[in-house]
Amino acid sequence: MSSYDYDLFVIGGGSGGVRAARVAASLGKRVAIAEEYRYGGTCVIRGCVPKKLFVYASQFHEHFEDAEGFGWTVGESSFDWKKLVAAKDAEIARLEGLYKKGLAGANAEILETRAELVDAHTVRLAKTGQTVTAKTIVIATGGRPNPHVALPGHEFCISSNEAFHLEELPKSIVIAGGGYIAVEFANIFHGLGVETTLIYRGAEILSRFDEDLRRGLHEAMVAKGIRILCHDTLQKVSKGEGGLTLETMNNGTLQAGVVLLALGRDPNTEGLGLEAAGVAVDERGAIIVDDYSRTSVENIYALGDVTNRVQLTPVAIHEAMCFIETEYKNNPTRPDYDLIPTAVFSQPEIGTIGLSEEEAGKRYGELEVYRAQFRPLKATLSGRAERMIMKLIVDAASRKVVGAHILGHDAGEMAQLLGITLKAGCTKDDFDQTMALHPTAAEELVTMYAPSYRIRDGKRV
Repeated sequence: MSSYDYDLFVIGGGSGGVRAARVAASLGKRVAIAEEYRYGGTCVIRGCVPKKLFVYASQFHEHFEDAEGFGWTVGESSFDWKKLVAAKDAEIARLEGLYKKGLAGANAEILETRAELVDAHTVRLAKTGQTVTAKTIVIATGGRPNPHVALPGHEFCISSNEAFHLEELPKSIVIAGGGYIAVEFANIFHGLGVETTLIYRGAEILSRFDEDLRRGLHEAMVAKGIRILCHDTLQKVSKGEGGLTLETMNNGTLQAGVVLLALGRDPNTEGLGLEAAGVAVDERGAIIVDDYSRTSVENIYALGDVTNRVQLTPVAIHEAMCFIETEYKNNPTRPDYDLIPTAVFSQPEIGTIGLSEEEAGKRYGELEVYRAQFRPLKATLSGRAERMIMKLIVDAASRKVVGAHILGHDAGEMAQLLGITLKAGCTKDDFDQTMALHPTAAEELVTMYAPSYRIRDGKRV
């Protein structure tokens, strides 16, 4: 009989932690999992799931406008913020219940408390002060929004966490940041009728995405009425009777009802007892792990955003499954981070996989770039001026497709399927030999027969 209380103790009830706990328990291991807030983690409770619901809500005003071009007469419409928030909360509660049901069904012990390390095998439960021991420990506490405490008046601002629970929909909002969280919320609030300004220190939004998609989205957002201020930062935020006053570096004084800071996320490691257990962290507080997600302490693993590797929910789940293979199935397995499909649920949407044109130009001697920009069929009758962009990046020597990038409706759905294609190592010839499905936007991916241009030694020719 083991001298430990548990075979596995998981700290953190997000997607990665829950997957590790549930699967280990289903293998007959004695498992406990502790979560101090709500089960489901960032993605389910205050991230991608409620965000996508808000995205849907924010698109309906355009759907109503488009309907007229197709012969429909849509009557007077109105939006109820509180009703949306209540519906979202009900769905999140349902999903949280499913997470707990899965754990309970596998016979994992569910603990609703903060858990902190005492040493390499001992965990203290904050709610009761009780200590328990485990042979193996997994840390999966995720990340949290950077509060940007260096900004004077940061205490008057909100993060994406609070954006899901505002008592009232503001008349105006300023969002600081240029990453996917900032861009998505800018589109959400604008779509719900809020006067929206995005302020970003960089030259263009979405710094690690393909340049064509970045510019295309920027132009589309501005055309919708979103104000985007690049090469600028907030210097100070102050609160008065009329709302918030913002001092900027290059655009003077702005007024806003709400200021949302979307300036990155930090690993959630503060106060976890990592030092006491001997778990090493980097300069940002992220837990350092090896190729198998093992920390500097042999029996302690870390998964997901707390390790600051790839901050995506499916990646955390994948890392959890690799942990199971490594620890319990005698099959050491490294997480595979190559060719991860990614979506930005902006309006229009971005779906991408593989290398951008800029990245591929540094890696390959010669590229063929296939690019199409067109007005989607739906926009012809609606009268909307939107454009779709599709790009394939091809290594000229092998003909292998090394990047695929889409801006437009359902881009995320297409990127998921393209993920299979690129993962399988398909070439441009495979694309060319695939029959087009007409009329669809996606058919452009298999009908771009001639390169739009070539890149040789990093330069367009």
